[in-house]
Amino acid sequence: MRSEPQREGDERDDGVMPGATAATRAPDGDDQGVVAVSGVIKWFDVTRGFGFAVADDAGVGDVLIHFSVLQPHGRRSLPEGARVETLSVQRGRGYQAREVVAIDLSNAVEEPVRPPRATDRIDPVTLIDAAGDYEGVAVKWFNRLKGYGFLVRDRDDSDVFVHMETLRRAGIAAIEPEQRLRARIVDGRKGPLAVSVEQD
Repeated sequence: MRSEPQREGDERDDGVMPGATAATRAPDGDDQGVVAVSGVIKWFDVTRGFGFAVADDAGVGDVLIHFSVLQPHGRRSLPEGARVETLSVQRGRGYQAREVVAIDLSNAVEEPVRPPRATDRIDPVTLIDAAGDYEGVAVKWFNRLKGYGFLVRDRDDSDVFVHMETLRRAGIAAIEPEQRLRARIVDGRKGPLAVSVEQD
């Protein structure tokens, strides 16, 4: 099952999505088509500058939240679980927030901020010479918000850590559970680590 909608990068599509149900109309009559939509952030990609909220009204679906509408609140991103109240408009593949009216972080899952330690800054590129040949793996899971995930090794079903930067170096923008890849793997401090990947 896909964990993210198939409409990334579509924040400026001005078509009309058939079958969407309208939420409560905003009181300003000059803003035809603007609806008040509340929901909870399910993910936000800080690097790409947008994310999605699951609307309380199931008929509305997911609402695209672009970082630009967060700037009046002094933010460029939102953590998973944050509740938002928006004024949204319908685009080609769903609703997009035109304005964020309120943000509630009481149930948000904020990532802990900790200073980097030298031992945390291992660059997988420096380990490539110690890696074996490419071997078959399958994606177990990948969390783009956290920037990492795990692969499963074909030969022994062991878990292999993979970082988002390793995927980016391979020109891979996103991966999904059970997707087939090939990886060069080393034994890292905390277990097997993919230092290079390629499409299967």
